[in-house]
Amino acid sequence: GAVAALIHDALISIGALSLANALGMNIYVNLNVVAAVLTIIGYSVNDTIVVFDRVREVKSAHPTRDLREIMNEAVNATLSRTVITSLTTVFTVVSLLIFGGDIIMDLAFTLLVGFTVGTYSTVFIASPLVLWWLGRGKKGEGEERRELAEPAKA
Repeated sequence: GAVAALIHDALISIGALSLANALGMNIYVNLNVVAAVLTIIGYSVNDTIVVFDRVREVKSAHPTRDLREIMNEAVNATLSRTVITSLTTVFTVVSLLIFGGDIIMDLAFTLLVGFTVGTYSTVFIASPLVLWWLGRGKKGEGEERRELAEPAKA
């Protein structure tokens, strides 16, 4: 899930650069953009680790709960922190985009797109992908797979 979110964030950011260039903005892939994409990947990994660490904490506290409930509680517990952190960073990047000039515009634009996309990718891509991956061996559509959330039996 985390790797898929990373790839998603990086590809959307680079795709936004391509789209912006096609629309007439003079934004090209250069060293600043590479640094921005690496920063976006770092933010995405950090955010995904925070959510999945909270999943681990909730799972150890409630080992018999369903994995969907555990994931939902973990995402809800970390959502405000994620949004506040991202908004703080986005405000700074918007300031760089407005007042930074042409030299730093490519970096600021890439970071703006990447942080915006990275905020929702952990919640809407990484977490559901993990649920799908662990639940892909289900026997029926409506059945819940309880053994995912149960502790191992000796």
